[in-house]
Amino acid sequence: MLFPLLPPRTAPPRVVITGAGIVTALGIGWKPNAGGFRTGRAAFRPVSLFDVSRQRAKMAAEVDLPATLPPNALSSRQIARLDRAGAMLLLAAHEAWQQAGWQTAENLPLVLGTTAGGMELGEAYFRQAVRTPRRHRRQPTRAIHYQAQVQARMVLDALGFSGPITVISNACASGSNAVGHAWELIRSGQADCTLAGGYDGLSQMVFSGFDALQALSPTSCRPFDAHRDGLALGEGAAVVALETLERARRRDAPILGELIGYGTSIDHHHLTQPHPRGDTALAVMKLACAAAGVAPEDIDYINAHGTGTMLNDSSEAAAISEWAGRRAPTLPVSSTKASIGHLLGAAGAVEAVICLMALREQWLPPQAAFDSPDPACHFPIVHEPRDARLNVVLSNSFGFGGVNATLILRRWT
Repeated sequence: MLFPLLPPRTAPPRVVITGAGIVTALGIGWKPNAGGFRTGRAAFRPVSLFDVSRQRAKMAAEVDLPATLPPNALSSRQIARLDRAGAMLLLAAHEAWQQAGWQTAENLPLVLGTTAGGMELGEAYFRQAVRTPRRHRRQPTRAIHYQAQVQARMVLDALGFSGPITVISNACASGSNAVGHAWELIRSGQADCTLAGGYDGLSQMVFSGFDALQALSPTSCRPFDAHRDGLALGEGAAVVALETLERARRRDAPILGELIGYGTSIDHHHLTQPHPRGDTALAVMKLACAAAGVAPEDIDYINAHGTGTMLNDSSEAAAISEWAGRRAPTLPVSSTKASIGHLLGAAGAVEAVICLMALREQWLPPQAAFDSPDPACHFPIVHEPRDARLNVVLSNSFGFGGVNATLILRRWT
């Protein structure tokens, strides 16, 4: 029996980053954020966006939004309907778009991660419905724009392109999952460029929920510290422009870095607690390294998920220590959540851009708050600013429900 010859397999295209936009409590854009992360500056302050008088925790990392948005194609009515999360997303997307030098395009996929979407609008809808149930003014608009796909659509309208929209809501791994999924779209030949990232704004419901779980720190966020007592929340957005190396070279685009590996997995241990041994975290780092073709000895820095909670940090520390093996005692690790808080659905995308900054400018992001290491840490925690030779870095994102994601980036020389 004769079988038809299959065409020879070709290597997946290399995926490079030609644009990156970032919004955090440290500032709007690459420069203020790079300056803040390089020195390990903390951006926490008393919460002013909503009432926290009944909460244990009182601090968060709030973003100071500009009075106006950069030039875009949105109408004044559309701009008036933007909530905080949507505005931060648009700011990050605009920076990435401009940096990449992209023009109006068709069929450009947009992949976004978020956990709360337009929660601010949902809260406003609920308050009005309770206080004045017969008053419906602005309620339909809130109901529509509360949905994450509408916020994503605003990005398309603002930047003047069209294409499929994918929204990933996978707890605190959402941002990394979005970037990783976009990477897979390009590697599989389904697209030659994508815009991907994550965003989330602070909201009273989310803040109160974490506080009710007693997950928020009433003092300060100290990831991997032996005396840590919880996480701190922040808000922000990050978006990256991904494209094939061939496409970037064809248009002579400046390249910021290369995304070389992605892994994602899930365990079924507990709804809110990670596996104590970090089994699935270990597995996802191995998956990402296998995809990238690198070993622990090739990794120069890890941006840890590092929330500052007792269970997360001990689990991640166990996973990193086992994964790194003999490399662990000399492998620099830090959690930038000590500077800007946990950004939930935005965290993984923001931390990917932080890794990109470190690769581009050759420094290690120090952890803003750290006194004494947890005994589970068999690796050094970066707690002072310092330059370093970085070629390959790894970023972890783990979330409720046992979701895990790891990204690996390489310096472009």
